[in-house]
Amino acid sequence: MNPNQPNTLKPDYFDKVYQANNDPWNFETSPYEQGKYADTIAALPAERQYESAFEVGCSLGVLTEQLALRCRHLLAVDVAAAPLERARQRCAHLPQVEFRQMTLPAEFPEGATFDLVVLSEVGYYWAMPDLEQVAKELLAALQPGGHLLLVHWTPPVHDYPLTGDEVHEFFLAKSGPEGPLQHLHGHRAAQYRLDLLARC
Repeated sequence: MNPNQPNTLKPDYFDKVYQANNDPWNFETSPYEQGKYADTIAALPAERQYESAFEVGCSLGVLTEQLALRCRHLLAVDVAAAPLERARQRCAHLPQVEFRQMTLPAEFPEGATFDLVVLSEVGYYWAMPDLEQVAKELLAALQPGGHLLLVHWTPPVHDYPLTGDEVHEFFLAKSGPEGPLQHLHGHRAAQYRLDLLARC
C-alpha cells in the first residue's frame, strides 16, 4: 500500500462538512447536479422496474427521490446523520424508500440482495483496500442480471483517496470474459463519467 495514499475518509469528515453547510455540494440547486441526475436515471433501461435497490451515499436524497420512482423498494444509506434527516423529509411521500445510517465496508445490510446498486459520487471516498471490500460485498448481494450503476466526478480532489476514473476502472476490470460483471454501456461528460454494468 502506498504510504502517501490518503486513507478512507471517516464519518466525522462528513459530519464537519455538513455542519459547515447543509448542502455542501449544491445537490439541490446546481444545474450540473440536475443534469447529471437526469443522465443517471436515463442510463437505466426504461422498461425495467427494480424490486430491491441499494443507493450508497444518498446524502440529501435528491437522487433518491428520482430513483424511487423506478424501485419497489429502495434502501438508501449515508454515513452522516444530518443529510439523512433531510433525505427522510424529502422522501416522506415515498413509502418504498428506507433510510439507514451506515458506514461501508464496516457495516453492510445483512442478508440483503439487490437487483440495482447505485454508487454515485461515493466510490472515491474509499481507499483501495476498502473499495475492494465494498465491491466484494456488493457483488455478493447483487442478483444475477442485476445492475450496478456508477456515476462519479472525474477531476482529482486533493483529500480524496481515489479519483472517479480509478473507481470506474476498478469495476470495469471485473467485466472481462471471466469476470463477474458485464459492461452494458457508459459515457464521459465534461466533469463526470457514467457506467452501467450487470451481474453475470
